[in-house]
Formats: sequence, C-alpha cells, structure tokens
Amino acid sequence: MDINTLRGIATIFAMVAFIGIVIWAYSSYKKKDFDEAAQLPFADDDEDQKTREQQDTRSNEK
Repeated sequence: MDINTLRGIATIFAMVAFIGIVIWAYSSYKKKDFDEAAQLPFADDDEDQKTREQQDTRSNEK
C-alpha cells in the first residue's frame, strides 16, 4: 500500500463523513430541535428584558 492509496482512502472517508453530516443536518427528524435552537437568541433577549424590568422595579421601590 503506497501513499496514494492512503490518500484515496482518506478522501473517500472525508466525503462519506461530509455527506453523512449533510444528511443529518437536513433531515426532517432533527428539524424541531434545530428550529428550537434557532430561536434561542431571541428567547434570551426576552429574559434579559424581564430581568431589567425587575431590577428597575426594585430600584424604584428603594
């Protein structure tokens, strides 16, 4: 087995791994999880706003 055979095997392995990741990422099985993850930055903003409002309320009470 020479270096070119190893390079060919590595290329095929990388291609199979890439195709597997693409299929996994675009499968409808994971769509719900990815949609929830896509909304996380916006949910964090809502929580930050609530925290700020609570802090403002506390500071106004003092």
